[in-house]
Amino acid sequence: MKLPPSYPLADVQCTGCVFRAQVKTASSRPKKAIRGAGWDIIEKVLKAGYQAPPLIAHFVWNEAGVEHHQVVFYPFVPKRCLSKYQLKPTARRANYKMFNYVDLDTIPSMVLHEN
Repeated sequence: MKLPPSYPLADVQCTGCVFRAQVKTASSRPKKAIRGAGWDIIEKVLKAGYQAPPLIAHFVWNEAGVEHHQVVFYPFVPKRCLSKYQLKPTARRANYKMFNYVDLDTIPSMVLHEN
């Protein structure tokens, strides 16, 4: 089921168990780096000794007028795949600390759906 907006670190959860995951959509072909979210909460989770939540990445792109989709599941996202950065002072959320998922091509994954 979908979790409420702005729920920390997870977008969906299983109604029958404790599984939660973060879902990200990228308007591109599958790639090794995608935008993450706010850094502060993930930093606290990692410092407490917990793992980053699993990631479900939905890639959407157009090729020759045909829309393509690929949904990829990354069950274990190590800390080395989280790259911290800070928004510019002129951004809408000036100086906000965020992270990107990087090197996704180096970690275990499985394609859940594609067309």
